Amino acid sequence: MTSFYVRNLPHLAFLLNPVADVAWVMNIGITGATGFVGKHVAAAARARGHRVIAFSRRPRPDPAFDEVRSLADLQTSDFSGVDAMVHLAGEPVFGLWTGAKKDAIRRSRVNRTCDLVLRLRETIPPPRVFVCASGMAYYGDAGEVELTESSPSGEGFLAEVSRAWEAAAAEAEDFARVVSLRTPMVLGSDGGPAVLLRRVFKLGLGGRLGTGKQWTSWIHVQDLARLFVFACENESLRGPVNATAPVPVTNQEFTAAIAQAVHRPAFFPVPAFVLKLLPGGISEIFLQSQRAKPAAATAAGFTWLHPDLRSTAHEVFGAEN
Repeated sequence: MTSFYVRNLPHLAFLLNPVADVAWVMNIGITGATGFVGKHVAAAARARGHRVIAFSRRPRPDPAFDEVRSLADLQTSDFSGVDAMVHLAGEPVFGLWTGAKKDAIRRSRVNRTCDLVLRLRETIPPPRVFVCASGMAYYGDAGEVELTESSPSGEGFLAEVSRAWEAAAAEAEDFARVVSLRTPMVLGSDGGPAVLLRRVFKLGLGGRLGTGKQWTSWIHVQDLARLFVFACENESLRGPVNATAPVPVTNQEFTAAIAQAVHRPAFFPVPAFVLKLLPGGISEIFLQSQRAKPAAATAAGFTWLHPDLRSTAHEVFGAEN
């Protein structure tokens, strides 16, 4: 069957897609498409006129996607006709950091990405674009330093995983333009950490973590989804991209914004020494400081729908989901 390619026929793009600033219509494959971020990426891609192919370990028809293919066995998965591949799948980082949990986090990101790149390389033709998730934890605990994509990597388990994850994705550079989106805390009313945070703060149990002076990078899930699609479309983006809102805040400012949004006080700070008692070093998620700036996305012309934390918090945490 003829694949869904129009990338070499830009003069037909407008006929196929009424969104005038889309250069071509693409088949965008997404791993992790049924997850919190994945479903938003799929919606953003379809809103731009692209066709979405979801890859799932348990494939079944879903009106949110144009097609669903199996990812149960990577070696037999069908990636034919995929113009851009968005790789989101990975073990959640939240949870009890036992040895087994940390191993699952590492393998699901690094090993799985290596295997996927090998499989994509065998596909004829392979995707032209490979956009892989990464983590803002790449920078470790950077204190007050403003972080751009050229800033060095830091220390810690998640920093090490992020470095290896990006190196695995970079193996696709011999056949595709590779973009690694370094993702911070993702906020949305329908999933992610906001669901638990809303409950905690509505009970009046919220508060700053540690000193509250550490910088917290964040992004609204709608902007993150748009940025994934933007990375697929925009030829000028390559390599690491800080997928964060343009204005980072301190943890104290972050918790104050949530408390205001749910109309509750934030009276219960959690001392750093208590967090450090948690097993496996998971306290780094809560205590590390990352004052990241989205330099690459800004230079490429990306615009945010949700650049301000205060209004974002009211929309996300004020929702009655």
